[in-house]
Order: sequence, then structure tokens, then C-alpha cells
Amino acid sequence: MKKIAILILVLLNIGCDQISKKMVRNRIEPNDYIQLVEDNFILTNVENRGAMLGFGESLPPMLKILFLQLIPVIVLIILLVNILRKKHLNKWLVIAFSFVIGGGIGNLIDRIAHGKVTDFFLIKFGFFKTGIFNMADVSVTLGVILIFILSIRHKKLDF
Repeated sequence: MKKIAILILVLLNIGCDQISKKMVRNRIEPNDYIQLVEDNFILTNVENRGAMLGFGESLPPMLKILFLQLIPVIVLIILLVNILRKKHLNKWLVIAFSFVIGGGIGNLIDRIAHGKVTDFFLIKFGFFKTGIFNMADVSVTLGVILIFILSIRHKKLDF
């Protein structure tokens, strides 16, 4: 897969995430609870000062910067450089990592620019209930699921 296609895929993931967050911040009042599909699919506006499910929210400021900004920036740069440099990667693996990188960057933009991440979707079906999430979380989750499936289907993935 050509480098430009990888960058476009990463940028599309970042763009979808940032546009959706901006729309939510501009149009949905904080903590509103809007039922899109009965009580199963909810739109809200919650600011998360930590990572997934608020993890790290109460860390001291320097540790929060280290664990929620600096280390993720380094990891995402290493991943992006690796998929851009390798010439013969499985195309599905490249797509998966592009989703993880794009979603990771989307949430990093929020953490660095706003000091918090905007989350807005909630899904409930019977006993199943998600945490509140955003499009960056969807990108990362889809990427990780695809990586997991590929690792099961192929004994050795070149990365």
C-alpha cells in the first residue's frame, strides 16, 4: 500500500473524529441525554479528563502529561513510521494500524488542545452497556479487532 494511501486513511480517521467532536461541542449541551434510538443509542456530551473510562483522571498533572500525552505521541509516531517504512506489509494490517493511529491522534489532539477528550455516544442493549465513547475510540477499537482477527488467521504477521 502506498504511503500516500496510508496517510490519507490516518487523516480520514482524524478528520471524522475531530468533525464529530466539534459538532457535539457546538450543538449538544454538556451532559444532555438525547435518545437517538429509544434508550439503546444515546447522544450526549461528556468531557473526559482521563483516558478510556476516565482512567488516569486523578493523576498528578505531570504524570497525566507523561502517560496521556507524551508516551502516546511517541508510540503513535513509532507505529506510523513503521507502517510507512515497510514495503511488504499485509494490506489489512496496514489498514488496521492506520485506524489505531488515526484514532489515537484524534484523542491526543483533544488532550493537548483542550486538556480533555469529548465523548458522546452510549449504547445500551439489555445487560450490555458501553462506556461513553467517540469516533476516535471507534477507530482504535476497529483497528485492534482487525489486528486480533489477523493475528488469529495468520500464524506470522510481518510487522
